[in-house]
Amino acid sequence: MKINVKRLGFLGASVLFSAFLFLAPRASLEAAMTIQNGSVVSMHYTLTVDGKIVDSSVGKSPLLYTQGAKQIIPGLEEKLAGLKAGDKTQVRVSPEKGYGKMNPEAVQRVPRAALKDIKGLKVGSVVTGQSGNRPVQAKVRAIAKETVTLDMNHPLAGKTLNFDVEIVAVKPAAKN
Repeated sequence: MKINVKRLGFLGASVLFSAFLFLAPRASLEAAMTIQNGSVVSMHYTLTVDGKIVDSSVGKSPLLYTQGAKQIIPGLEEKLAGLKAGDKTQVRVSPEKGYGKMNPEAVQRVPRAALKDIKGLKVGSVVTGQSGNRPVQAKVRAIAKETVTLDMNHPLAGKTLNFDVEIVAVKPAAKN
């Protein structure tokens, strides 16, 4: 599109030039405000698994994370790259890019005597313990006369995760 500056007159040309100056830096500023590695992102989310809401930040403070710092699950982080404040999206994350597949080796039978101090032990209970210096949580899957079957997989392992996300704010990566 050609614009005849002579026909616009001084005032019209001034307005056109001012608009150009205003819009040119804004376009590059908006590009800088997209989510990229190092960006500090504030977002609301609702996580649904198997049709049930598992977690949500709606009605609470938004989740704050740094893109690329591995503070959220990889599949979600990948899909948020390039978004900007105000964007809303739905993200489906496979188990491989979420909490992993179910690991059969994480299901173990332990002697019932090892859990004798736990009161009210029943199938579905979550018990905590130590594996070396590391705290461990496990879900009780079965109780037999001599053993208890514990599942140490993450509760969302093997599950497809569905996120509804709203990007609240994006701060550019800090310059080093």
